[in-house]
Amino acid sequence: MAEWEANKPALDELETTVIAVCTDTKEQTQEVKDKGLSFPIAYGATKEDGELIGAWWSDDHDGYIQPSEFLLGRGGVVLGAMYASGPIGRMGADEAIRFITNRENRRRAEEGH
Repeated sequence: MAEWEANKPALDELETTVIAVCTDTKEQTQEVKDKGLSFPIAYGATKEDGELIGAWWSDDHDGYIQPSEFLLGRGGVVLGAMYASGPIGRMGADEAIRFITNRENRRRAEEGH
């Protein structure tokens, strides 16, 4: 999450919103947020919440949702998604910035701007 925070100026320039969701308690989430994160973090996600988005649920460590990341476009259209079943396979902020920048450049070109 620190990488996303470090890239906040570029994400703001692209008019993006970053939202995180975790299975942690409110107190645990606040501790993470207090380390300098400015974006919203929802807490207390359940196995049922993970199932709604198709995430893989791990039963070790009292259970948690494996990373699931989404890039949503205007109107909530899913432009990209990544699902992991372990510690690798996460979307980097730099990758999201490149994707959004390229998509916006194509959109502007199509609109004749």
